[in-house]
Amino acid sequence: MTLTIGDTAPDFEADSTEGPVRFHEWIGDSWVVLFSHPKDFTPVCTTELGYMATIKPEFDRRGVKIIGLSVDTVTDHQRWAADIAETQGRAPNYPIIGDADFAVAKFYGMLPASASGNPAARTPADNQTVRNVFVIGPDKKIKLILVYPMTTGRNFDEVLRVIDSLQLTARSVSDDEARQIFGDWKAPKPYIRIVPQPG
Repeated sequence: MTLTIGDTAPDFEADSTEGPVRFHEWIGDSWVVLFSHPKDFTPVCTTELGYMATIKPEFDRRGVKIIGLSVDTVTDHQRWAADIAETQGRAPNYPIIGDADFAVAKFYGMLPASASGNPAARTPADNQTVRNVFVIGPDKKIKLILVYPMTTGRNFDEVLRVIDSLQLTARSVSDDEARQIFGDWKAPKPYIRIVPQPG
């Protein structure tokens, strides 16, 4: 399945480090970042999960839930969390989905439908396409898809910047509504409004 911006994020049920997840129900009325990893106990992913735990308050402030995914078991995720805490100073403080049957990775087009076998026998290279970021809105629609190579860390500060933009522009407003929100503005062209960015 190839997903694009504007598609409904596939719903699924899975186990996670914080218990069972029914994805659409878990999203509720929130924004969500789903970010995936090729394999537990890998260097780049270890640093990313620790950094995400550190900056989670920034996502919380924006009403954004975070959920990770790796094609390994929840038990492996729990063991990995201890390494993340030891090496990065903070353990994950958000759920990580156990996707040992590859179901979610397949739903989201990160692995081919033919992927099978024991996840413990797969190498990071076997799962290298499981290296994505999906931003999903409260309407359950995909707003952003980023795909990174296995060896390159993700820029979660950029993800925050994109979320700020998405939330700011989530609803178009008429000129009259904009005046109520922003007061007067400069309009060098009929399709351009220059207003102060809301704090």
